[in-house]
Amino acid sequence: MASELFAPLPLRSGTVLGNRIAKAAMEENMAGESQLPDRQLRSLYRRWGAGGTGLLITGNVMVHAEALTGPAGVVLDRNAPLEPFAAWAEAGKEGGAAIWMQINHPGRQVQADMPGVVWGPSAVGVELGKHSSRFGKPVAMTLEQINATVSRFALTSARAEQAGFDGVEIHAAHGYLLSQFLSPLVNRRTDAYGGSLQGRARMLLEVVAAVRSVVSPSFAVAVKLNSADFQRGGFDVDDARAVIGMLEPLGVDLVELSGGSYESPAMTGRPADARTAAREAYFLDLATELVATSPLPLMLTGGITRRETAEKVLAGGVDVVGMGTALALTPDLPDRWRAAREADKQMRPVTWSDKAMASAASMAQVRHQLRRIAAGSDPKPGTHPAYALINERRQARKALRRYRTWLASTPPGA
Repeated sequence: MASELFAPLPLRSGTVLGNRIAKAAMEENMAGESQLPDRQLRSLYRRWGAGGTGLLITGNVMVHAEALTGPAGVVLDRNAPLEPFAAWAEAGKEGGAAIWMQINHPGRQVQADMPGVVWGPSAVGVELGKHSSRFGKPVAMTLEQINATVSRFALTSARAEQAGFDGVEIHAAHGYLLSQFLSPLVNRRTDAYGGSLQGRARMLLEVVAAVRSVVSPSFAVAVKLNSADFQRGGFDVDDARAVIGMLEPLGVDLVELSGGSYESPAMTGRPADARTAAREAYFLDLATELVATSPLPLMLTGGITRRETAEKVLAGGVDVVGMGTALALTPDLPDRWRAAREADKQMRPVTWSDKAMASAASMAQVRHQLRRIAAGSDPKPGTHPAYALINERRQARKALRRYRTWLASTPPGA
């Protein structure tokens, strides 16, 4: 299924992507008042859409107002007004790109100082050594809570379509809730949602089926899935292969492959598996294994910064190349590639020995660039990681006060 970088890609829903380059989801943490998208996100996506990218996938949009990965997360639930989301979709599409909304529930990956709920398949907390206390202690979800969460994913998808988005991507990677259900290390349930891979995949499959049932046939539905968790005894490439097979009958258009979680942050370029030690395309070796049997088009994200690498990914049978950090530094990178040019900026490396802190600083550096782009400035990749992290934490404290006030005024269980 491989093709050239700038060739269109038709998907089973009838969606046609203008080229094979996607802006992968990054957690922007840039919600405005009432956890809604505002001018900042519109400006950011307008800039990306004008840069030649065929597909824009938003950062996390949360399906449950009481469960956010961070205090500046965007929420699209039953109570959210659609106008800010419609303006966001319109801004992204101005340059001709398709725009999909990534929808997510954090499960147990919720900071300890956040209000709301901390849920998981089982009462197994995030293990980060001395940093474990940064996360809340999860409670095992009841069947009622599982069913309500499935319904929330469907509701958010239907509203995303109403707002003018071209599709949704269901986040089942990076250790968030649906990924937690897939993991034998986190999911210790003994009911129908645990045990075998079929049981552990049940919630994801129910979410996909529910979403597909409430959106138009022409609306794209994608899934983000770990190629592996990079933890001994965790979700691995054979599990990923089996889950992709389970998704095919449900009308999924595309599966995006990534890897890692907060506990093993391979997605930030620190894979714990020797097979993924390459500097670019962290998960290409695992993706190549999956391409051979996948009944669905695959997208690969993680570490891709150069056209040569992108073309190598496509030559391996992957259909879409996803980039995050590269587009945070060079928003018009696809147009540069068309003109036989490359990026002229690289992020300042984080060489800290504390992997959890290094991962947090790396993400803070990226978000610092996103805020600069949103403000109409150019990226500044030489920003010191400690400065980016301190600045982000200062902003997060303000956002947390605002989120607490907002959540207190939101109807319970909304």
